[in-house]
Amino acid sequence: MKKLFTMGLLMFTTTMFAQKPIEIQLWPNGAPNSNGITTPEKQIDESRVSDVTVPTLTIYRAAKPNGMAIVACPGGGYVRLATAHEGHDMAAWFNAQGITYAVLKYRMPNTHHDVPLSDALQAIRIMKQHADEWKFNKVGIMGSSAGGHLASTAATHFTEDSRPDFQILFYPVVSMINPTHQGSKDNLLGKTPSEEMLNLYSNERQVTPQTPPAFIMHSSDDKAVPVSNSVDYYTALVKNGVPASLHIYPIGGHGWGFRDNFIYKRQWTGELEKWLREINK
Repeated sequence: MKKLFTMGLLMFTTTMFAQKPIEIQLWPNGAPNSNGITTPEKQIDESRVSDVTVPTLTIYRAAKPNGMAIVACPGGGYVRLATAHEGHDMAAWFNAQGITYAVLKYRMPNTHHDVPLSDALQAIRIMKQHADEWKFNKVGIMGSSAGGHLASTAATHFTEDSRPDFQILFYPVVSMINPTHQGSKDNLLGKTPSEEMLNLYSNERQVTPQTPPAFIMHSSDDKAVPVSNSVDYYTALVKNGVPASLHIYPIGGHGWGFRDNFIYKRQWTGELEKWLREINK
């Protein structure tokens, strides 16, 4: 009975704090670069989209803002986006904490490496432009899998007006040097990238003391993205004096996001909620 009451209370709370989302085009006057894709955007199913050429930001405003906002970058190997369990499904949970939450539908690189990053940094700029209106003063970047690579790229390659205040990474691709996720690497950099490009987008090599604080999650048995991506990134953050929290679960594989069938969901949600409260003090 107590468990049922708690679940019911959670459902009531998240529903109460959820608001109707709004959608903003990142580049209403045209993007500064192109991914070369000419085919129409494809809705693969209710939760996945590919061939994105018109990037958007869907914002879920918190009814009772706590001063924080998050931009989420779904994963999909830099060829598609898993917009549900790595994106929109988390909106009510973050809103219930007072966090304004935005899901980024970013363009696929199609080997044009600068395209996803330009979208992520523009999303952060847009959020900052609305900070007073939406009542927050900190905006973080979050990403899963290849979206984790994009988030960690934004956290290490930002410009003066687009630095995120924190980063949250779910089983992220971080390195473009083995061991990595080959599909993400090929889709971002092509089959024969130069050493310069491999180094530039191996984000564990791009960490500086100015890199924002990080909360990182991974599973030891992840067969798609080796856990060393998270471990090496965490080590680089610590070496540079950047506050970082690393959570590695013994099982779970890859791609669990906000799914209920991940047996450590209660653990990661609890730890992330505490971490967000701490950095918001």
